[in-house]
Amino acid sequence: MTINSHTAHNTNALDTTPESAAAQHTSHLGAHGEHAAHSAHGHAEHGTQAQQESHAGHGHSAHAAQAAHADHVDHAAHGGRDSQAAHEDHGAHSGHVGHGTGDAVAAQQGNHAGHGDHDAHAAGLPGGLQITQDGYTLDLETTVAQPGVIDFRFRILGPDGTAVTEFDPIHDRELHLIVARRELTGFWHVHPRREADGTWTIQLELPEAGAYRVFTDIAPRALGRTITLGADLAIAGQYAPQQVPAVNRSTEVDGYTVTVDGELRAEGDLLTLTVRKDGAPVTDLQPYLAAFGHLVILRAGDLAYVHVHPNGEPGDGITPSGPEISFHTAVPGPGTYRLFLDFQHGDVVRTAAFTLTAE
Repeated sequence: MTINSHTAHNTNALDTTPESAAAQHTSHLGAHGEHAAHSAHGHAEHGTQAQQESHAGHGHSAHAAQAAHADHVDHAAHGGRDSQAAHEDHGAHSGHVGHGTGDAVAAQQGNHAGHGDHDAHAAGLPGGLQITQDGYTLDLETTVAQPGVIDFRFRILGPDGTAVTEFDPIHDRELHLIVARRELTGFWHVHPRREADGTWTIQLELPEAGAYRVFTDIAPRALGRTITLGADLAIAGQYAPQQVPAVNRSTEVDGYTVTVDGELRAEGDLLTLTVRKDGAPVTDLQPYLAAFGHLVILRAGDLAYVHVHPNGEPGDGITPSGPEISFHTAVPGPGTYRLFLDFQHGDVVRTAAFTLTAE
């Protein structure tokens, strides 16, 4: 299975040498290892061994689905190869699109630990704003790197200061790593591998200098629920900060048109994303990490993090496989948000990106 990639390009000169980058941004990155990058100007498919280890990103009415599956709202408010086996090897996204994964609701945490926004409920903060929460710390081996392929390594430290090695799965993975540029012009959703000593590792390709943020969605077994930790990474070099992409409700990716209906609200609302190819509705979306879509929402400015799964799930007998994917979402408050939808069709995971505002 392959994943399309987008890459944003920067041109002006703002020095981010390792020294200045650390001082100015210390901006983190996520991981790219399983493979595929997203580019704002084009798509490229990656097939290297290093890349294949990273996931990227990329009938019933919505109301009926919402009523039937309200418990599938994942942490919102606070926030081919040929088969599912192949989904474990995905690429990273840079530019305008990437991949996101969802969670499971509190009622379902016995089967699937939820996703990062559950931590926000406990802490009273949106997900991803803290490097340490509830005694758990995201410990990066490096916070400044050179552009290119990075051997990205990190650990999750527990309350006793040692690396955690026991996690409950969240949508088929022990850990979901999301990386985004501070300007929200680049996005990666990847899945690193855990070594026996608790070190997570992945080959991540970040070709451009800039400030990045890394998020980890995890459910430490001893904690019994999910949290999202965040840290900064700087990629050294000359770069020009960019504006957040303009508000848009329709986007094109590889011949697919994806539109979004609904509003972002702090009190919660339904978002419905519709996928069409060459003008025709896509009614045979494929499950990707146990869902027909995954939605990551990041707020411009502080990168408050919301990660949700759609209402319904594949094989439940009532959720259609497209063209609509509905999500009940709630955002932390007013602001400009960048949305990244991952969907799979034709054994390829693609990511559609949008910009919306919340009053």
